[in-house]
Amino acid sequence: MQTLPPSPPVALVNGTIVLPDRLMEGQALYVVDGRIRVICAVDEVPYEVDRLDVGGRLITPGLVDIHIHGAQGVSFNDATPDAFAMILAAAAQAGVTSLLATTSTAPIAQLEACLETAASWIRSPGAGANLLGVHVEGPYFAPSQAGAQDPANLLVPEDGQYERLLRRHEIIRIFTYAPELPGAQQITKRLTELGIVAAAGHSAAREDQIVPHFPLGLRHFIHIWSSQSTTIRMGPWRKPGMLEVSLAADHVTVEMIGDGKHLPPTLMCLAYKAIGPDRLCLISDATSGAGLPDGTHFRMGEMEYIVGDGVGMLLDYTAFAGSTTLLNRIVKTVMDQVGIPLVEAVRMASLNPARVIGLDGRKGSLQAGKDADVVVFDQDFKPWRVMIGGRWVAEPVAQSA
Repeated sequence: MQTLPPSPPVALVNGTIVLPDRLMEGQALYVVDGRIRVICAVDEVPYEVDRLDVGGRLITPGLVDIHIHGAQGVSFNDATPDAFAMILAAAAQAGVTSLLATTSTAPIAQLEACLETAASWIRSPGAGANLLGVHVEGPYFAPSQAGAQDPANLLVPEDGQYERLLRRHEIIRIFTYAPELPGAQQITKRLTELGIVAAAGHSAAREDQIVPHFPLGLRHFIHIWSSQSTTIRMGPWRKPGMLEVSLAADHVTVEMIGDGKHLPPTLMCLAYKAIGPDRLCLISDATSGAGLPDGTHFRMGEMEYIVGDGVGMLLDYTAFAGSTTLLNRIVKTVMDQVGIPLVEAVRMASLNPARVIGLDGRKGSLQAGKDADVVVFDQDFKPWRVMIGGRWVAEPVAQSA
């Protein structure tokens, strides 16, 4: 897939425009010089501007995935320009116009290589989705909650090796770790000082091990229910874990893998009701298995997995290994299985994640002055046209499964 030269001004007409708080019909989305100029009546668009009739389809902001590891058999851990290009192209084809390159647990040197490749790509971007930075997921995780993360490369924060990664702090947007580990409070302080989102995950923490991090800057929780501790009993006393804190804390943002595999509808519904559509973020957590058929083996870092029943699995099928579903299908799944309204589902996959990483002034909604990252979706959320920065991705766009 390639990105075409800059498009001339264009107005998208005859569609349903999906705004953060409502649907709008009978209006035009007018794009000039890579930005959204205005949403206006069709007859207010200058007569010389081309009009694209979208045939009654949905006009949404480009989706923003802040937790995606790979696709099409490659991962960001591969740390090569070719791997980055394949993932970013696959994401764009699915209507994901911006993302964070998400790492998985590996030797520090391998993670450093990923950061270097990301920095090089950001300096000189190729085609495909916008690379907004990196989400460092691991290696500071609880062994009992490591899930599919490589147990051989888990570390403890007091070793100080995370400082090697923070040399590239300018491209790290999110850094996820288990807050109960020795030295974790120092990580929270350092991330906050550097303007990086401090995120908790893959943790066996009790509430009393999490709460002290809040005044230090902890403000985000990754993939609710997945690799999160829950209530335990200590004698007669019940001690909440990370799951309960994720549901109850009203000042944090929370991710949810909405692929219909990781969580059944009842749990997705509970997260939606407790956290709400303004703080809950849909993510794909897609691995290099995304886009591959069942039975295909794939690798992430030094670990090998298999695609089984439409989701990533450990080879012995004892645990999930990330999803194999890209974000456009996540949006459709939560609408179908949970009944989340279209406006809120789109907001949870665009504006909310953009807000988490402080880029909602440019990304995540169809607002005048923002980057013209726009997707025209069919009603079943297959992309029909994708625009990134005012440029049309090569068309026709493939029908994403």
